[in-house]
Amino acid sequence: MSWPDPVALEGEFASLVPLQLEHAEALAVASDDGEVWRAWYTNVPAPRDMQAEIERRLGEQQASRMLPFTVLDASGTPAGMTTYMNIDATSPRVEIGSTWYAKRVQRTPLNTQCKRLLLGHAFESLGCIAVEFRTSSFNRASRRAIERIGAKADGVLRNHSHHRNGTLRDTCVYSILESEWPGVKVQLDSMLGLNAPPR
Repeated sequence: MSWPDPVALEGEFASLVPLQLEHAEALAVASDDGEVWRAWYTNVPAPRDMQAEIERRLGEQQASRMLPFTVLDASGTPAGMTTYMNIDATSPRVEIGSTWYAKRVQRTPLNTQCKRLLLGHAFESLGCIAVEFRTSSFNRASRRAIERIGAKADGVLRNHSHHRNGTLRDTCVYSILESEWPGVKVQLDSMLGLNAPPR
């Protein structure tokens, strides 16, 4: 029995829909925007590799190891990908990862909205006891973004894996606990302007 089930999550600034092969062409365009796939310390698929990456993620979903999403911007245009991964249905807990966005939506509310949707679903619908984030020590922008939403540093897994250029990767691990979610939720809603006091 698979867990969690595919779901669509909607927000004002972004929405998440189950990843499909039909999204390949639009996601290839998103990947080429700013050539975000060229960053050596990330695993953003190149436009020519998009279909194969979607097939890989869908295969991981079939094996109950991943639940992949296509990220849509406010106009409904595919702007990136994200996933629940390292799924542990027994604990239960998930990692939010394998995330990338087109350059045009970076430094906009889109990422905050995606994290708000994914974290809310994980804690409030799936009953997770913790949600994890991992990133390369070299990916300083990702580390800042993870810290900005309220995740706490768990530690660094040194020589944990390889970057795609073959260099060794130190992986920075962060998490948000179930008990921390109410405070993080208020922070994210504030960042999105959802709990501003009435005038």
